[in-house]
Amino acid sequence: MSIVIITGGSRGIGASIAVQCARRGMGVILTYNSNRQAAEEVVNTIEAADGKAVAIELDVCDSAGFPAFRDAVGAALATTWSVEAFDFLVNNAGYGLYNPIATVTEDEFDGLFRVHLKGPFFLTQTLLPLIADGGHIVNVSSATSRVATAGVAPYASFKAGLEVLTRYMAKEFGGRRIRANSIAPGPIRTELGGGLTQEFEALLAGQTALDRIGEPDDVGAMVASLLSDANRWVNSQNIEVSGGYNI
Repeated sequence: MSIVIITGGSRGIGASIAVQCARRGMGVILTYNSNRQAAEEVVNTIEAADGKAVAIELDVCDSAGFPAFRDAVGAALATTWSVEAFDFLVNNAGYGLYNPIATVTEDEFDGLFRVHLKGPFFLTQTLLPLIADGGHIVNVSSATSRVATAGVAPYASFKAGLEVLTRYMAKEFGGRRIRANSIAPGPIRTELGGGLTQEFEALLAGQTALDRIGEPDDVGAMVASLLSDANRWVNSQNIEVSGGYNI
């Protein structure tokens, strides 16, 4: 059984990735920052369908806590699956901030940086010894790295940096046959940034070729598929999952 770690797996896209991966026979370790109940609900959903899942607390902003998280992962692998390594890492955790450049504070900027770029960098570094040879890393970016949307400059900038980091991961980890790809969701109906108003949702749908915004399962299914052996030759790519947003 392949095992996947999904950061920010208690809700939205992360929860969908967790469930979709479990449906394809993967063992799941999902992380949550503060909403333990939501994480346990995802675990229960997976276990109700005869899957195996574990939820572990993790603050992606706090790199000092990564070694303890690695130890918790090691314990979960041994206890739940009787193995010492996992196969796939999905760096998904994040949050949105909608402020124009003129009003973004340094603290807001630093918070987005820690979650969307520094966190994935050092978490991957910390977990690398536990990733099995032939594994796969998927970093969740955003279509805002391609399409400039007013009010999300720091968020989009760090997502673009994550795409660059993905290529370097593919290059440096290739000797162990570990692939690295990023996916860039377009507008998705989630709680990110407080969710979408009905008016804004209609605007975004009108800018999408398929004339709707995405659902978490549109992205979750894509990630689960990307992790499969059917996509074993896909490496160092950024794949936009947006229904044709702003084309």
